[in-house]
Amino acid sequence: MVSFRHGSASLVAESFGEGERTYVLLHGIGMGRSVFVDLASRLSGRVIGIDLAGFGEAPEPEALLSMPAHADLVAAFLGAHDIRDAVIIGHSMGCQVAMEMAVRAPDRVGALVLAGPTVDASARTLPQQAWRMLRDVLRERSVVIWRGLREYVRGGPHVFGKIRAMLDHRPEDLGPRIHVPALVVRGSDDEVVPEQWARRLTATMEHGAYAEIHGFRHETMIFDAVPVVALIDELVDNL
Repeated sequence: MVSFRHGSASLVAESFGEGERTYVLLHGIGMGRSVFVDLASRLSGRVIGIDLAGFGEAPEPEALLSMPAHADLVAAFLGAHDIRDAVIIGHSMGCQVAMEMAVRAPDRVGALVLAGPTVDASARTLPQQAWRMLRDVLRERSVVIWRGLREYVRGGPHVFGKIRAMLDHRPEDLGPRIHVPALVVRGSDDEVVPEQWARRLTATMEHGAYAEIHGFRHETMIFDAVPVVALIDELVDNL
């Protein structure tokens, strides 16, 4: 595990495995790299799990970071370690950071995997998102609920400011500026990310592709990463 500081913010990164291909894992709001244990163990190559600034074990930044600022911090970390053409795998809010990276640091990004991408343009208020998340979580597996609650507690006192930064971001505006392969993955039972929104976001990207995993909810990849790893392997085989 290493801590990396750039400007006034720091992230924490942990690397697993070896290989020609590098995968970078970006978690959702209130989460951390620990939720990707199953996914990291199944990817073939070098896997880097990130705690974004103010999440997981990463310290609170001096000022709350926007999605572009998070992307710049991760890109600076990759640059410091001479990592190019990585497969950036985002979940939920992590998708927004991943998309910003593809626009702001395209030399660092070889492909995107966007699992349960937020935020649906038709529901960008805190009450709407909270209600959707509650409906989703109440039907989730207990292990997912436990991991999520643990990470939310670690999210610190500024969690509502972090949610506001997520809600203020417009990922659909980035889509036309993304030119790498981008796989959008949605659990068929995801209450947070409607199919219409996921398909709309996919269509904004030049090389966007959409896939749905039957029987999964918003926390796709956390409980059982097998289906999404199969999709990732197919994407990488075609790069």
